[in-house]
Amino acid sequence: MAAIIDKDACIGCGACEGGCPVGALSMDDEGKSSCDADACIGCGACEGTCPVGAITIE
Repeated sequence: MAAIIDKDACIGCGACEGGCPVGALSMDDEGKSSCDADACIGCGACEGTCPVGAITIE
């Protein structure tokens, strides 16, 4: 399981970065959230912090 980012919905606020306990999320060159699937533990913390619902755990 890993965080899946909807790049069209992401507003680049960075809330998910701060909510990730393992640092698996970062901002890409376009200013959108990006997930390192190898580091992601699928806990869902980022999903809960995203104000626009751009993250799902799959």
